[in-house]
Amino acid sequence: MLAPLAAALVFVGAAPAAAPQELTIAAADGTPLSCALVEPDGTPPAAGWPAVMLFHGLGGKHQDMEPLATGFLAPAGFASLMCDARGHGSSGGLFGLDGPTDVADTQFLFNWLAARPEISDTQIGALGISLGGGAVWNAAVAGVPFKAIVPVITWTNLATALAPQGLSKSGLVVYLSQLVPSARWDPTLLAAVPSLTTSTNQAQVDALAAPRSPLGRLSSLTVPTLLIQGRHDFLFDIDQAEAAYNALKGPKRLYLGDLGHSPAANPAAEQATYFGEAVAWFDRYLKGTQNGIDRKPPVELAHDPWDGTTTSYPGLPPTKSASVALPGTTTMQSSGKVVRGARLTGGPHETFGDSTVTVRYSNAKGWDRLVAVLTVAGSSTPISAGGTKISTANGVATIRLMNESVLVPAGARLVVTLGATSTVQSSANALYLDDVQPGSSVTIGRETLKLSVLTKAVSR
Repeated sequence: MLAPLAAALVFVGAAPAAAPQELTIAAADGTPLSCALVEPDGTPPAAGWPAVMLFHGLGGKHQDMEPLATGFLAPAGFASLMCDARGHGSSGGLFGLDGPTDVADTQFLFNWLAARPEISDTQIGALGISLGGGAVWNAAVAGVPFKAIVPVITWTNLATALAPQGLSKSGLVVYLSQLVPSARWDPTLLAAVPSLTTSTNQAQVDALAAPRSPLGRLSSLTVPTLLIQGRHDFLFDIDQAEAAYNALKGPKRLYLGDLGHSPAANPAAEQATYFGEAVAWFDRYLKGTQNGIDRKPPVELAHDPWDGTTTSYPGLPPTKSASVALPGTTTMQSSGKVVRGARLTGGPHETFGDSTVTVRYSNAKGWDRLVAVLTVAGSSTPISAGGTKISTANGVATIRLMNESVLVPAGARLVVTLGATSTVQSSANALYLDDVQPGSSVTIGRETLKLSVLTKAVSR
């Protein structure tokens, strides 16, 4: 269920309008960065080409972004600079997960680009995907003077993305850690991996995440921002973008589509829509073109599966709640599971917003976590999942499910699978892997599923 992140988006688009100029740029500390510069054909305008800095995903390289530069941006009159991040591709240095050194690199590259005579020194924007989106956010809040930004399928709070409710998405963390060779990691990142995989030292996780999490500083950011986020993404869910959308004070727009990390479908046909919006955003705020994108309803939800259409809203989509009781009493041993289901009346329903599973438990012996996976009966792909740590023998645990937008057909039976790991729902579900100790047990009583859904489903 964990698709390669470097290939989360496979670009398609128009025929290249310009060939990339491959080059090596020495960062401020002398570290070589492998880069490419793409410029439109023809003579630059008097003030220089407006430009966009592009940032690739984890385990990727700058060549991943070249199709966006040549197929979308150059034909629209934008130059692009893209580089392998430290510890990636042919660049030197150590992988810092968009930490302070990476922010310094972005500022240095911004200055390098602005100093070129054929590039505008004032009209420079940025677009980044996943890890690259984090680079854009962190550089923007640190003061890199972008005139417009487009963070794509990324985080704003790294701690809640990787370890919501203090329980690490351990399978995802292990997978992510394998995308960059450990010899190329900053030692502080390597030191935090055991805490992230075992959920044993949240303070260390928070210390790692804090300087890499821009959310607390977004209320002071006024740069025009187009957020592009996946509607079904188990790494960075809708909440990561929604929190940013709520915090931003400047011009803003939110596009939610079928792109993203697993289990997103990533239909190639949708790229023309969301990258078309990115080009229009840069056209409006880098060139000053009155193209109307800033006057459209600011929130847009693509239909799933992608059918070429979207539904727009004047703000975040309106939702309603539906609750169903899942009664019973079951004693669960280590590696065991409790499976309960119910049908929602009416429908079809389309999930959106923060749903929860409340669990009454007792007699916990060595049991320190609960993981819930929500599915539609007959489907192995979860609607959502979540987990939380527990510390008492008896109590009530509220598990917050990831904010995912998924269509639930009318009459479908919803199933909640409860255990210590996500693999109890399916061996392919490697989201939460770290288990309780053998011999552990807990008694699960009544469960309550509170589901947040769109007031009106838009997908079919």
